[in-house]
Amino acid sequence: MIRRSLIAGLALSALALAACSGPSEAPASKDTVTFSILSTESAQNMEGYWKPILEDMEKQTGLKVKPFFSSNYSSLIVAMGAKQTDLGWFSNQSGLEAVRRSNGEVFARTFDPSGVDGYKSVVIVPKDSKLTVEQLLKCDKSLNFGIGDKKSTSGTLAPMTYLFIPAGKKPETCFKTVLTGNHQANLFAVANGKLDAATNNSTSLRLNAARKDGQADKVKVIWESPTLPEDPIIWRRDVDPVVKEKLRQFFLTYAQGDTPEAARQRANLERLSIGGFKPADDSHLLTVREMEALENFGLAKEGGDAAKIAAAQKVLDGVRAERLAAEAKAGLPAN
Repeated sequence: MIRRSLIAGLALSALALAACSGPSEAPASKDTVTFSILSTESAQNMEGYWKPILEDMEKQTGLKVKPFFSSNYSSLIVAMGAKQTDLGWFSNQSGLEAVRRSNGEVFARTFDPSGVDGYKSVVIVPKDSKLTVEQLLKCDKSLNFGIGDKKSTSGTLAPMTYLFIPAGKKPETCFKTVLTGNHQANLFAVANGKLDAATNNSTSLRLNAARKDGQADKVKVIWESPTLPEDPIIWRRDVDPVVKEKLRQFFLTYAQGDTPEAARQRANLERLSIGGFKPADDSHLLTVREMEALENFGLAKEGGDAAKIAAAQKVLDGVRAERLAAEAKAGLPAN
């Protein structure tokens, strides 16, 4: 379902961007970059959180930094491919598509201020709900369910890979209604009793609780995924090398150290549950590639075609081997 929707989603986003922006723009000048931000909450909220960080980026790099906000993941991918953006903060799955389709390249990744490296996809229900995972998967079309953007790692890919497909279930045939929304919208809908259950992630719940917004106190988690990798920061490969180095230095030094300035910068990032940034490359996306391969393998098994099952298994084995090799090179324990 996700894969079949991808081409259509990208095409619609391309048309929408073309209608708003006209023909593809030329690459950014050496003194201006456009930074894309996925709106896991309202654009107004995200603008408030990111504004001081982008101002610091301008100050340190000497570049003019323009923000590009969208709650539609496909729009972020298409915008980078059309050279309307130069770099951005992506989820892992949307970042993978940016690398594949929009000449993107991972150069940094976030880490969490809590010290926990990663986060989890979750399914939430109202606090007083008696709903269990087993009841959720009965698929009797009695429940209203909220899911994320099709290219959201925690909102869609993880629950499909680790919950629905292993159980042989599809949300579109399981529930009375299936509504698509960002993490904030799904959290509010469950907290207010508008949805019986919805996907979300541990970071979104923690941020809501830390801001004392109140919605996290009105829900509970009934399912969680294995730990997912933190978010990638991606630039276009053809961005000017001088600009790239300025940006690299900004991200890898921002909020680091024991100075009052570094403490101020950490406070900016903490509003997004970001502790700072570490160097990374495209191997950061191997985990989400494996999730994607797992999903495709599950769908092939569901279809029962032996040739497709064997092909999907071969892809899955290849990605797993690549991930294990990358982890061994980095000195990480095998898992």
